Formats: sequence, structure tokens, C-alpha cells
Amino acid sequence: MPVCPELDNPFWSSLASVHRALALRSGDVLRYPAAYAPFLGVADAKATAVSDLEALVAPGESVYLLGVAPKPPAHWTLEPFRPLAQMACEEPIAVADGPEAIELSAAHRADVLALTALVYPHYFRERTMEMGRYFGIYRDGRLAAMIGERLGTESAREMSAICTHPDFAGHGYARRLTAMLANDTLRQGRLPFLHVSHENPRALHLYEKIGFRLRRDIPFWSLRRG
Repeated sequence: MPVCPELDNPFWSSLASVHRALALRSGDVLRYPAAYAPFLGVADAKATAVSDLEALVAPGESVYLLGVAPKPPAHWTLEPFRPLAQMACEEPIAVADGPEAIELSAAHRADVLALTALVYPHYFRERTMEMGRYFGIYRDGRLAAMIGERLGTESAREMSAICTHPDFAGHGYARRLTAMLANDTLRQGRLPFLHVSHENPRALHLYEKIGFRLRRDIPFWSLRRG
């Protein structure tokens, strides 16, 4: 498995590289605008100034951190969640036969937001689609399944929002989309990676079966300003 140390601090690494044009910054703190994602990254757990956090997080607002978190200031709450499985794929994946996958655009935004609100509700926002490429499979005029690119660096790209509408489950659409996008990422010379909850063993098993391997368990927190 490639070392890829930047993936140990993926929010910061992404905001400092492929998404630098989106980043809001104060000192050693970077975050996405709320319309894109509720994610914040810090360069170093020991070097974060309270004033920098206060400049980027509104009173009462919650953001999420992955891999590296600061010591919470007074009247802030840092809540740890169960670490996520960070998985990566180094070899091409066999793509099963299936319906055509199309690249999604702003014209498909309403369908994407409806599907993610149903089955992927926590972190997808109005402008998340602008963080990378998104692809989907339509069946009977409905968005049946989708996948997209979210975080990234110059050497790696995250597969995200991998989801299937319950009415179309069991057809292998998510597996087909994951294989297609992972293979395209590898062709670009980047490492495909993803994050999945250990509380979703079905997804973990799927990704392992098609060729993703655990890179590490990565700490995950919410940070709320009081």
C-alpha cells in the first residue's frame, strides 16, 4: 500500500491542494464553505490558534475533522466518533456489464440532491457536486445510483457519495460505478481511496471484495463552537 502521508490529514490536504480555490483560510485552519461540505482541517493539532477557529466557525455551528484535530478551545465541544476505515485500491477492478453510466452535471442536481437526501444524508450539500466529477446510472428516467469525487490531492482522489436508490438495490450498480471511477483514477496516476463506517459491514465487504484494502482506521470528530 502506498504511504501517501497526506491522506492522514485528508481535509487539510485536499483544501491545501486540489481544492485550494474553494478553501476559506485563517492561519493554520482551512475549511470548505458550508454550501460545499461541513469539513474543516488543521495543519497541526498543536499549532491551532483559537482566533483562527473563531474566524471560520460561527457560534453554534458544527464542523467535522478527519485524521487531525486541535485541542478544543473553552466553550467548544470536540466529540469523537468511531474511527472510519480509510481504504485504497492499487490495481484495476473488473467492470461488470450493466447499463450506461453518464457524467452528472448541474442539470442533474435536483436528482442528485433527492437521492443523497434519501440514502446519504449527512455530508452532501447544495454545491458538493462542484468538488469533483460525479457519475450516475439512470433507469426508467430515475437516478438509480451514483458516485463522485470529493477529497483529493495531486496523487490521490477520494470516491464518495456511492449510493443506490432502494428501488434499484441488488443490481450491482454501485459496484459497477466504483470500478469504473477507480480504474479511471488509476489511469490518471492517482490512488483511489474512500472512507466507510465500520458500522456498515456490508459496504466494507463490498469494497474489500472488489479490491480495496484498508489503509488505516482514521480518527473522526465533530467540533462545535459554543
